[in-house]
Amino acid sequence: MASEYTAKDIMVLEGLDAVRLRPGMYIGTTGSRGLHHLVWEIVDNAIDEASNGYANEITVTLKKDGSCEVTDNGRGLPVDIHPKLGVSAVEVIYTQLHAGGKFDDKNYAYSGGLHGVGASVVNALSRWCTVDVYRDFTHYQQRFESVEDPKTHKIQSGKPLAPLEKLGNTRKRGTCVCFLPDDRVFDSVTFNADTVRHRLRELAYLNRGVKFVFTDEHIKDEALRRVEYVYQGGLNDFVSYLNKDKTVISEPIQYEGDTNGMRIRFCIQYTDSYTESIFSFVNNIPTPEGGTHEAGFKAAFTKAFNDYARKTGVLKEKDNNLSGDDFREGITAVLAVNVKNPQFEGQTKGRLGNTEVRPIVEKWVGDRLSVHLEDLKNQSDAKLILDKAVKAAKVREATRKARDVARQKNELEAAPLVGKLSACTGRDAKLNELFIVEGDSAGGSAKQGRDRRFQAILPLRGKPLNSEKKRLDQVLANEEIRSMITALGTGIGEDFDISRLKYDKVIILSDADQDGAHIRAILLTFFYRYMKPLITEGHVYMGMPPLYKIQKGEKSTYCYDDKELAKAMQSVGKGYTLQRYKGLGEMNPEQLWETTMNPEGRKLTQVSIEDDMEAERMVTILMGDKVEPRKDYIFAYADFNKRDDFKPVRQEGGKA
Repeated sequence: MASEYTAKDIMVLEGLDAVRLRPGMYIGTTGSRGLHHLVWEIVDNAIDEASNGYANEITVTLKKDGSCEVTDNGRGLPVDIHPKLGVSAVEVIYTQLHAGGKFDDKNYAYSGGLHGVGASVVNALSRWCTVDVYRDFTHYQQRFESVEDPKTHKIQSGKPLAPLEKLGNTRKRGTCVCFLPDDRVFDSVTFNADTVRHRLRELAYLNRGVKFVFTDEHIKDEALRRVEYVYQGGLNDFVSYLNKDKTVISEPIQYEGDTNGMRIRFCIQYTDSYTESIFSFVNNIPTPEGGTHEAGFKAAFTKAFNDYARKTGVLKEKDNNLSGDDFREGITAVLAVNVKNPQFEGQTKGRLGNTEVRPIVEKWVGDRLSVHLEDLKNQSDAKLILDKAVKAAKVREATRKARDVARQKNELEAAPLVGKLSACTGRDAKLNELFIVEGDSAGGSAKQGRDRRFQAILPLRGKPLNSEKKRLDQVLANEEIRSMITALGTGIGEDFDISRLKYDKVIILSDADQDGAHIRAILLTFFYRYMKPLITEGHVYMGMPPLYKIQKGEKSTYCYDDKELAKAMQSVGKGYTLQRYKGLGEMNPEQLWETTMNPEGRKLTQVSIEDDMEAERMVTILMGDKVEPRKDYIFAYADFNKRDDFKPVRQEGGKA
């Protein structure tokens, strides 16, 4: 008998219960990114006070009890009674979705938060949240908790323990929010101090003159516990920081101003590298996927330089315009716009969708660049940029011809991968996996040990080229790189198309030694520079082969680090044999399948980009031309005796 579907089956989620039931709708994920998103929402509220001229200092503290405290010296939240709801404005803001003062521009000209959702979402996903308001010479406080109903055992999210309370008099002003993320919601509730610190430094660059103070109470040394960020140079300082370990070849080009209800700022500087690095922001929110503001910026940039090239005779009447990629080769740029009603695609704000923004940005940026290029004092830099773009165009054309020839050859012969790629029989790309394996020996074991229905193997015969130090045509001349491009099927650079990807998982499988680490770094650099969506859309993984095998009788145990080994040795007692794997090639096909390739038991580390700016800097430091920054970093951080680089963030199967 079919079950009845009536009104009683319609679930009504009251208050903040909807947030707790579907947290991913509001913060994207319950992993590390979602956990830190709580911090960003409260910091965004403080930033809004600073951006609109009401605050000049913001403090973030990671406390010993695992909570996070965010304080600003702005106006302080409203504390009067809401005319319709009959409770304080503080309680409304922290318990009601879509309640806030940012839906019009009376109190905030520009806002980066979730427009009435951020504060209440943080409260809903915390075990407790305390809000202190310093306003009108009075200290107010209200505490909220997510508690379990003793009768129904359901969690009541973010309930106020009492009405807003007056605690006394004060000369302070501003708002202080302290919250403890709920371990019943998140995979882990441990904040990453580096992640928070990097974001605050970024915000300090974007908000000239505003002081950001970060304190980590877990650090015992008081001298290291607290750090301040404040920059008077704004985006100029930001670009200088990004280019610190690169060789710059031009002075910065920086402009800012207001037009059509928007504030636009940008700073550009050229380096001798062969790739572009553009970081864009909307109302202080990073937009790593770009959007209409970035599209307008790029269009203006291309037009202004092409017009100037024609005026100066670099481009003749019969010549085609140069492409945007040609002009952006070697560029480091930061674009920051403030929009009154931003429309972000997705709650995590990865891309700006406002269609009206593009033409405004394009015209304003184009006008400034045209004036800049015409200025006599900028002529030497302008000529240098044009020369670099012309050379880039020649390389691009040569590369295109080489790609066309290679593509035709592939279609006729499929020759480059014969004897290399062992393809899988399955044709569903969403199920298939490609293992990029270091060495012929390990490649042979992987080919024999795999499940050929969905697992393909591509052995590397030697190290691929470090793409950070070479032009695209030089990168494409490398046989190992070409093999990967052909195997993946997506193309690269301007031809990259993620929809043509032949494998859902691209798994790097290398030895657990220095050479293996170097190969991983080379491959990740190539993917980051020329196939970035592979990483951002979660297709790139690192395999984790074991280091040891303990055998006692017929029972064998695989250990992935020294801690696991010590525990296993204690468990099995005496009379065992110990094997140390120096490389993947020492494993027979059955062992490689059992430990590293079988989805039911293997460990994989999924590669992601938590902080695009820091990822850019690390690629430059570790893989760039300058030796000193790399040496300094290695001496400070590298320890090849540890396996910390292989801590799995996403584990498949049932093994611990």
